[in-house]
Amino acid sequence: MTVGGAQAPGPRPSLDSELTWLLHRAAQHMHNATGDQAGKHGLALREYIVLSALHKTPGLTQGELGRALSLDKSTLMSRLDRLELKSLVVRRNAPGDRRLRMPEITARGEILRAAVAEASAAAEASVLDGFSPDDVASLRRMLFAVIGDSEDRGSCL
Repeated sequence: MTVGGAQAPGPRPSLDSELTWLLHRAAQHMHNATGDQAGKHGLALREYIVLSALHKTPGLTQGELGRALSLDKSTLMSRLDRLELKSLVVRRNAPGDRRLRMPEITARGEILRAAVAEASAAAEASVLDGFSPDDVASLRRMLFAVIGDSEDRGSCL
């Protein structure tokens, strides 16, 4: 970035940067691209991610959803409250234990989630436009090998 014709101060990634730095910057870039798409549809990125999680794994209790997304209780509750106010999510009592609440994506929420997913996929494709389909598949395999399928203490948000 330039400021008044001069290079802005601060660290910039390069090919010899630490892998962690490059992954962080790539994640920020994709986060921003996806967040922009969610915003165009009236959602915060975290709200879209909650809707996506409910779509992919229905039947979770609020506690299970919070653990799956690595969100603390208050952050998750505020997101669910906002989604519920927009009629995108409903919360029901869990069968067999009325103390537990199970958020469910509504039909309206599913339509909006699908629209944001389509727009986000297009944004991701645009970011990766210079790569072949084989390169993108290799990147996905490598990233999955790094993160695996185990639970992670870090938040995806």
